[in-house]
Amino acid sequence: MAKSQQTYNKTEKEKQRRKKREEKEKKKIARKAEAKASGGGIQFAYVDHDGNLTDTPPDPSKKIKVDAESIILGIPKKEEGDVEEFDPIRNGKVSFFDHSKGFGFIIDTENNEKYFTHVSGLIDSIEENDKVSFELEKGNRGMNAVRVKRI
Repeated sequence: MAKSQQTYNKTEKEKQRRKKREEKEKKKIARKAEAKASGGGIQFAYVDHDGNLTDTPPDPSKKIKVDAESIILGIPKKEEGDVEEFDPIRNGKVSFFDHSKGFGFIIDTENNEKYFTHVSGLIDSIEENDKVSFELEKGNRGMNAVRVKRI
C-alpha cells in the first residue's frame, strides 16, 4: 500500500492559510457592517475655488465655465513674432586647457557657465586665462564651445 504524499507539515500550513482567509473575510464583513451602521457611505472631499480641499461643497456662484475647445494640449506653436533674438557669439575666459590631451573649458562671462572645448573647435591657439569669443553647439554631453578665437 502506498504512503500518502501529504505530510504533517503541509496539512498544518494549509490549515493556517484557511484560518487566515476566514479571518480576513470576517474583518471585511465587519467593516461593511460598521460603514452601514455609521450612516456611512463614501466620505467626500471637495476642492474650493482656491484649490484647497474642504469637507463642504464649493459655492456654485463662484463656478467658472471652461470651454473644452479652448484647452491647448501640448506645446503651443511658435509664431514669427515670438522668436527671441539670440547672439550666437559669446565671450568668455579659458579656465583650463590641456594641450597634450587637446581639450579644455571656457567660462562664459555673462552667466558663468562652463563649456567644454576641443582642439578641433579652435581657430586660434589659446592658453589658460585668455579672453576668447566662441559659439555654442550641442554636443554629446551638453553644450560645447566651437569656433573659439582669442580676443
